[in-house]
Amino acid sequence: MPLLESRLPSPPPLLRNGHAETLFAGLLRRPPKLDLERERLELPDGDFLDLDWSRSGSRRLALLTHGLEGHSRRPYVLGMAQALRDAGFDVLARNLRGCSGELNRLPTAYHSGETGDLDQVLHHALARGGYESVVLVGFSIGGNQTLRYLGEDPDRVPGAVAASVCISVPCDLPSSERELARRSNRIYVLNFLKTLREKLREKNRRFPGLVDPERLEAVHDLHTFDDLFTAPRHGFRDAAHYYVAASSRPVLGAIRVPTLVLNARNDPFLPLECFPEAEARANPMLFLETPVLGGHVGFVPPRPGPYRSETRAQEFLARVLGLPPAMRG
Repeated sequence: MPLLESRLPSPPPLLRNGHAETLFAGLLRRPPKLDLERERLELPDGDFLDLDWSRSGSRRLALLTHGLEGHSRRPYVLGMAQALRDAGFDVLARNLRGCSGELNRLPTAYHSGETGDLDQVLHHALARGGYESVVLVGFSIGGNQTLRYLGEDPDRVPGAVAASVCISVPCDLPSSERELARRSNRIYVLNFLKTLREKLREKNRRFPGLVDPERLEAVHDLHTFDDLFTAPRHGFRDAAHYYVAASSRPVLGAIRVPTLVLNARNDPFLPLECFPEAEARANPMLFLETPVLGGHVGFVPPRPGPYRSETRAQEFLARVLGLPPAMRG
């Protein structure tokens, strides 16, 4: 019954609120300075992915996936990258299509349930680096993609994948979208829509007629944006179909590698449906930890240092991989 009792320390007193911790981590965190080497991976469909590497010659690799409208150099990605480098891993942080600072080439983009690109990056990394083991780490929708990848077709997951850590995961997308639509979450939705609209305006210039410009300017929430673009351009009937089909919760029972889902109870993006307790009880490989405090990709530490999600990832991976506590490479 892998429902884990959380022993994470609390954030500073002023941040013991889901919104405060989310906003502090997203806007005020100073990222660690980490040297990264960028690689462009050309894809069979004519598009590309930009990858950021941090290598020390380890035989273990951590593959990181950011969240909605994030990128590989966001503070939460760099913080985890530094923590796992310190723990003896090489690190590869991938950018979803169109998220590296350059718009992708095709009329499509990325979506919350897309797993083919993760599979291609993983096989590329294994072929290039000759790694003995790989761990997958995903944040928010990057966590949803990671969980879907592990559960939708476990036979295609390479044997080198040894474990996974997924943080602040909206594993039930229909309910998470409804939660985001609340007035209290308007600031986050507006932030997402700002960059989503900008990218789609540019795509419309490259591909005239891709979407109706007037409808695009009238978009006021994520459901409307997904109805206009994400769903029809990625093979879904509409936004409602997309949210159901792309959710990872229905496939959690099939995951075969030790996987930690770390979702805070005060995450403003996550309703009760995003805490898969029944699935964790039924699958000995799925570990669910639900601390009271943490916000969305927050987990601010009580004092300067690694964030609580980063130290928790280190601890979990050390235990399931049978590594010493210091996890030296």
